[in-house]
Amino acid sequence: IDIFHFTFKGAKNHGVVMPDANKENTINQLVGAAFGAAGQRCMALSTAVFVGESREWLPELVERSKSLRVNAGDQPGADVGPLISPEAKARVESLIQSGVDEGAKLLLDGRNVNVKGYENGNFVGPTILANVTPDMKCYREEIFGPVLVVLEADSLDEAISVVNKNPYGNGTAIFTTNGAAARKYTHAVDVGQIGVNVPIPVPLPMFSFTGSRGSFRGDTNFYGKQGIQFYTQIKTVTSQWKAEDATLTSPAVTMPTMGR
Repeated sequence: IDIFHFTFKGAKNHGVVMPDANKENTINQLVGAAFGAAGQRCMALSTAVFVGESREWLPELVERSKSLRVNAGDQPGADVGPLISPEAKARVESLIQSGVDEGAKLLLDGRNVNVKGYENGNFVGPTILANVTPDMKCYREEIFGPVLVVLEADSLDEAISVVNKNPYGNGTAIFTTNGAAARKYTHAVDVGQIGVNVPIPVPLPMFSFTGSRGSFRGDTNFYGKQGIQFYTQIKTVTSQWKAEDATLTSPAVTMPTMGR
C-alpha cells in the first residue's frame, strides 16, 4: 500500500508575510519555495499572503523571480525545469489565464518562455498573479506549476482567517521576527505542517507527514510512528520465571500480579 497517496489528497500552501519579517530572506525563500521543482511538489508554497506594509515588497519579489533560469533540468545552472507533460503545461496556462480573466493582475508571465534547443518543451516560467481573491479559480485549485498567487491582508487575524477558510490544510509558513505572532499563528491555523521562517516545512522522517482537513485522507499518516505501526505486527510475550523451590501452596483464582 502506498501510504503517501492514501493519506494525501491535495494542497494550497500559504506563506504569510508579516511586515516585520527579514525582507531579503523572505523574498528569497518565497521564490525558491514557489518555483523550485517548477512548482510540481505537494509542499510548494504556491500562495503568498502579504500582511500590511509587506505588500510593498512585491516589485522586488517580481525582480528576484525574473532572475531564475528556465532550462532542461539536466543543464548546468537550471533553476526551473519543464512540467511533466504537455497536458500539465496546458492546464497551468489555463489557470493563469483564468486568473487574468477574473481580475487578477499578472505581474510576471511565464507562458511565453523560449528555451533554446528545447522549443517544444513543456516549459512555463515563473509566474506571479497579484490581487487574487479567494473566489478565483486560480486560488481555489492546486495549480501544480511555477505560479505564485498573491493575496493581501490587513492583519494577522485576517491572514489566519484566509488560511483556515481554504479547504486544504497540508503546509503553511509564517515569515516574521515576532515570537508572539509566530506562536499565535502556529496555534491558530488548522494546518498539519507549519513553518516559522521555513517555507517548506516537511518534517524529518521520525515525525509524521501531518496534513489536515482537505489534505488528509484515511486514518494513518505517511511516516513517523504511525507509519511504522502500520507495517508492524505486534507480538506480546508474557513470562514468569520462579526459583526451583518456589511452589504454589493453593490454586490462583485471581488475575496474576507482581509477586504471585
